[in-house]
Amino acid sequence: MSEGGCLCGAVRYRVTGEPVAATLCHCGSCRRASGGTNVAWAVFEKDKFEWLAGEPTAYSSSPGIEWLFCDKCGSLVGYRRASRPDHMDITTGTLDDPGRYPPTVEIWLEQRIGWETLHPELPKCQQSSLNANE
Repeated sequence: MSEGGCLCGAVRYRVTGEPVAATLCHCGSCRRASGGTNVAWAVFEKDKFEWLAGEPTAYSSSPGIEWLFCDKCGSLVGYRRASRPDHMDITTGTLDDPGRYPPTVEIWLEQRIGWETLHPELPKCQQSSLNANE
């Protein structure tokens, strides 16, 4: 079991078990949503996830895509995709112990910033490891 939350603490969550995937995403949408060069994600089965305090605000960037953030401090805490209704993606950096779920693959390399250094030991995907066929 692991817990996490936003910068101000208004939104808190708990995950149990192991993630379905742990990725380091370089796509343009993640960069814009977070303000960072990439975002680490841990993807859990929806029944292994629960909100403990607060509810994030959802922003739909396109049909079927929701970015979940704290409406008080702005922290990006999660992501939902209608085509994967049984999954909850959380930003690994919002976990109390982010080291517990290190990324196992780098994704969306075709959109990465050219000067960004890649992890030499992680497998690479030009697009997503979970939804490349969508």
